[in-house]
Amino acid sequence: MPISADQQAEIDAQRAQSATTIRATVPGMEQHLYTAHEVLDHGFIRVIDYMGDDAAICQAARVSYGKGTKSVQNDTGLIRYLMRHWHSTPFEMCEIKLHVKLPVFVARQWIRHRTANVNEYSARYSILDREFYIPAPEHINAQSVVNNQGRGQQLNPEESARVLEILKADSTRAYDNYESMISDEGQDGLARELARMNLPANIYTQWYWKVDLHNLFHFLRLRADKHAQYEIRVYADAICNVVADWVPAAYGAFEDYRLGGAQLSGRALDCVRRMLKGEEVTQETSGMSKGEWREFENVVNG
Repeated sequence: MPISADQQAEIDAQRAQSATTIRATVPGMEQHLYTAHEVLDHGFIRVIDYMGDDAAICQAARVSYGKGTKSVQNDTGLIRYLMRHWHSTPFEMCEIKLHVKLPVFVARQWIRHRTANVNEYSARYSILDREFYIPAPEHINAQSVVNNQGRGQQLNPEESARVLEILKADSTRAYDNYESMISDEGQDGLARELARMNLPANIYTQWYWKVDLHNLFHFLRLRADKHAQYEIRVYADAICNVVADWVPAAYGAFEDYRLGGAQLSGRALDCVRRMLKGEEVTQETSGMSKGEWREFENVVNG
């Protein structure tokens, strides 16, 4: 299980506390505070803190004090306008801090989003737990033949079982050697900062990750996309569920215009216009490369 008994006791203690405040709070987000939402086999995300709400976005956009006479409907319309026209600054008025437990190889993808504040568990100072990500059989796939950085067809059961055994055996052996190298620490044992280099990329790490809503939406637009790697996409999906309860109007606009929308090039838009006029457009007459045409067809045909 991702959460140990001690960790759950700590979470329960945190959730038992309460504080009086006059700042904006969101009931749906209060329910998420400190609670661990399990991801993968040993991972989780949990909200540690947040600032702002849908009203804060509108307040920043209007540069006014208080809610004034504007209705929720007006606020929703304004937020959709801001999202539709790529006005990003008002969304930066909201922030969220997450505690995330994730495999190292997922963390290395995640950290490419450099617009957040991050503090990671130190394997120089502490000893990493014996926890590795081992994919479920249905997520053992061959290399894609059309996407150099993606998965293709699922491996057959026999090959999948062979791969899983290799992953489990190599992970166990690597951690056994890690423990062995640091067991005599302080005498003849290897320094933790050196011993960690022998650990596999599927071992779990943890970090605190604080980001504003604008940059979080950028992260989610890429990582909650169906083409994103499964192991990071499930984290993005879990965060989406939290954000939907935090800023429902903003998330609704994001879901509509970013996750569910598409951006077309000038050539692609020209093809759409020609198609609407009844013209039969092919890749050869579109002016697009084969790759561009394939992506265009995926957008048009869903």
